[in-house]
Amino acid sequence: APPGRCVSVAGEPAGKMMYPLVRELAVDGIPVTVTCRVLKIARQPYYRWLKCPVTDAEWNEAHLANALFDAHRDDPEFGYRFLADEARLAGHHTCDRTAWRICRDNRWWSVFGKPKYRKTGKPGAPAHDDLVRRVFTADAPNELWLTDLTEHRTDEGKLYLCAIKDVYSNRIVGYSIDDRMKARLAVAALDNAVARRGDVAGCILHSDRGSQFRARKLHRALARHEMVGSMGQVGSAGDNAAMESFFALLQKNVLDRQRWATRDELRIAIVTWIERTYHRRRRQVALGRLTPVEFEMIMTPEATQAA
Repeated sequence: APPGRCVSVAGEPAGKMMYPLVRELAVDGIPVTVTCRVLKIARQPYYRWLKCPVTDAEWNEAHLANALFDAHRDDPEFGYRFLADEARLAGHHTCDRTAWRICRDNRWWSVFGKPKYRKTGKPGAPAHDDLVRRVFTADAPNELWLTDLTEHRTDEGKLYLCAIKDVYSNRIVGYSIDDRMKARLAVAALDNAVARRGDVAGCILHSDRGSQFRARKLHRALARHEMVGSMGQVGSAGDNAAMESFFALLQKNVLDRQRWATRDELRIAIVTWIERTYHRRRRQVALGRLTPVEFEMIMTPEATQAA
């Protein structure tokens, strides 16, 4: 660079604000090496700064900031785009984005400000009380169902699964798979479960407090099937631990086994694992070393026929 000219070096450390302190301590007799080691900053950038405390970019930006401030003071109603125009007319080369950043940092806003829009949407449906209290047991089918959502990436994008488990037999009585995580995903899973199980009046559906489970669509579906909603506390995974354990199995046995190219490929793998492996081949200690289907066939033959 020509004499007297300072070159801005990319990647200057964040410790640049400490350089004046290093210089003052050096004047007091404390070696630069010791100070930099204590402050955990490199010496080379410090010596660059010492040679040229103000870079060309900083110098030019300071002049640009002065031009923007002068325009803002003369016309307080101007937004950053008009201020950038005034700065360019004054001979400064800048883009609107740079002008916006400088105005933001210095809080030079237009006196008109941005219009504030009021939220006109209806308030969300109230959350259900926790009727389960982490007691994940049931004396008969269709007394207590647990539900939750999970997601997994494919090369085409994410795929979402909403599953419903009957605590009595740990059977997945309903599920829905889609490429969007909307309330209709939970409603479809519930409708699927009710179609399989028949009369579910009085059954408790327990979930976390996700927006899909607080949606009016799901509340209406619960009322239509004469079911009762229940929700755990915010940020408490243990309130739905029995459902989380199922998703942990799914993650280990299906989702993380390979990289999935398409959503259809992953969808088929999930359905196959649930219906063939989890329901009919995977024996569970809590069910007396029986599979969910075997347990229901032995304990409640009528429930199996309904399913």
